[in-house]
Amino acid sequence: MSKIAAEVGTPAYVYSYATLERHFKVFDQAFAGVPHLICFAMKANSNIAILRSFVKLGGGVDIVSGGELFRALTAGAPPDRIVYSGVGKTREEMKYALTCGGTGILQFNVESTAEMTELDEVARSLGVQAPVSVRVNPDINPKTHPYISTGLKKSKFGVPVAEALKLYETARNLKGVRIQGVSCHIGSQITTLGPFKDALARVSAIVKGLKAKGFDIKHLDLGGGLGIPYNNEKPPSPKQYGDALRKGLKDLGCRILFEPGRVLVGNAGALLTTVLYKKGSKGKTFVVVDGAMNDLIRPALYGSFHQLWPVKNGKKGKETVDVVGPVCESGDFFAEKRALPVLESGDVLSVMSAGAYGFVMSSNYNSRPRAAEVLVNGSDYHVIRKREEYKDLLHGEHVPKFLAAL
Repeated sequence: MSKIAAEVGTPAYVYSYATLERHFKVFDQAFAGVPHLICFAMKANSNIAILRSFVKLGGGVDIVSGGELFRALTAGAPPDRIVYSGVGKTREEMKYALTCGGTGILQFNVESTAEMTELDEVARSLGVQAPVSVRVNPDINPKTHPYISTGLKKSKFGVPVAEALKLYETARNLKGVRIQGVSCHIGSQITTLGPFKDALARVSAIVKGLKAKGFDIKHLDLGGGLGIPYNNEKPPSPKQYGDALRKGLKDLGCRILFEPGRVLVGNAGALLTTVLYKKGSKGKTFVVVDGAMNDLIRPALYGSFHQLWPVKNGKKGKETVDVVGPVCESGDFFAEKRALPVLESGDVLSVMSAGAYGFVMSSNYNSRPRAAEVLVNGSDYHVIRKREEYKDLLHGEHVPKFLAAL
């Protein structure tokens, strides 16, 4: 880490290929014997090198936009391993997904009657059928942060069970769609098995009911959501997750689609940041670093906890500090009232568990160039996204003629 900080600079996201590979294989092995496909939820980390890593291991990709489809295809993901989720697909995005690779994607997870109607029209205009699954909202509380709870009745995601059954009947008569599955995703950073078991029980009943009515249900998409330890959480392991669901899945006669994101990449990445200054104010000590909320917004947005480890620190003793960044916001912090080893200017800190929803949620707020991304493989490291320069901040901007003269 010290070498990367010195040679690449900070702030920088650093990922471990060995950890990515291990996490994928452990999740995959948890469902050995059950026909399944692991579609990485790329909203967690969309770097094409990360995507390529999972595709080479036999995985697919879960996307939520046309831009993510473009990235997935660029990374080499076969269209028949791509699942399209999300509540707001445009006609242009539908066309792209229906025609990419000449065959189109594996499946659309449809989230409303209006979307089903639109998709039907687009598919018929192209002379194809759209493979669809209805995303059912089972009204289950995953007991996680409200911003990442997606399976509750009040959520914008999915279709309530009763409406979903009506939507399947409507779709049966649409010539532009082909019903092939049932989908469900209840949230993210879930740390107990109960919500997953409840969700499976509800969607299993739906699958069986639809099959009894003559629907050819080939896929059950269970989404993702398995949590990781950031602090003191003790989420179930992928094996425990698999053991809890295996029996119920085997009876359905479906290929199971999973959309894990955070559990694959979260603890495979860290953000390196360098201490700039220390300052005191009214009994408080601030450690000012060169990383900021524009680089990692989770603490400011969710109040999330990330462990902070000095990359190299031989100093003795600890002190309670706030670790803050240069952005002009009081919410710009990585930690508050945290007991850390004594830090000085030039020390490098590693912000842990930053592989998921880190770089993908970063921005150029305060006109700060975005960080570099680095992938470590054995004793080698590779820059998989170069650090932005000031000139990159102006990409796409121009001054109109009436303002040209000063």
